[in-house]
Amino acid sequence: MTFSNPYLRLMRLHQPVGFWLCFWPSAWAILLADAYTTHWKLLVLFLLGAVVIRAAGCIVNDMADREFDKHVERTKTRPLASGELSMKQAFIALAVLLKIGFAILVSVYFLLPSDVSFPVLLAVTVPVLALSAAYPFMKRITWWPQAFLGITFNWGVLIGWVAVRGTWEWDVLPLYAAAVFWTLGYDTVYGFQDMKDDEKIGVKSTSRRLAANTKLWIGFFYAATLALLATAVVFAPASNYLWLAGLFIMAAHFAWQVRMLDANQPATCLRIFKSNAWIGGLWLIPPILVQIT
Repeated sequence: MTFSNPYLRLMRLHQPVGFWLCFWPSAWAILLADAYTTHWKLLVLFLLGAVVIRAAGCIVNDMADREFDKHVERTKTRPLASGELSMKQAFIALAVLLKIGFAILVSVYFLLPSDVSFPVLLAVTVPVLALSAAYPFMKRITWWPQAFLGITFNWGVLIGWVAVRGTWEWDVLPLYAAAVFWTLGYDTVYGFQDMKDDEKIGVKSTSRRLAANTKLWIGFFYAATLALLATAVVFAPASNYLWLAGLFIMAAHFAWQVRMLDANQPATCLRIFKSNAWIGGLWLIPPILVQIT
């Protein structure tokens, strides 16, 4: 899918994989936090929130990277890098998205347990704004920007847990850590597409750092994801055997990714990256079927 409107391309609405990857971990948290209710309204709001916050993050990223993007084959036609849109126009689009995001947050509040105050929800949500603003600069100062992306991109796990449980609980940490390792895996694969251009302009990434042992590292990231997801299921209020059974499907898919991986084949790397968008949702199907039957 492609869009001619530069604002839609600025928000990456023509690339839906990103907001699905942002949404699935928060959906895991919502369903694992409550064994008796599927929380359909909450899931819909979090999906909308994922679209909005991912779009806002893309704008912030492009604003920070517009000079770098001009020199990368894959990104040189982005609206800010190409000059289709100005920084002022990008700021306006960002402001509109943040207002929509706040409206979604207010809507989430009305679905919260009665003993949860709006300041509690706001307190667990605000840090993601600071993290999103800082992320684009991580590739300038560390070889591990993908780790910072994982911390930022999966913040919805913590928000979703609080939205259902009404409070912070240590039980959510293995799930959050699993999502961070998952992001480390798929975004490192994604970054293999740009290694040559990134090397020329001095942009750092785990893709460049770990290029000598790609399969080993990606395999490690995905193994850590599976181990932490299994831990999360064991301790979660809504754990059942189907969650664990679903991990075997995910493990098989991760094994396929590692087997197919070739850092020198951008098209293959993109295919592997995109496949994560559906495996994250596939894991939810058995537990949802149990809840609605």
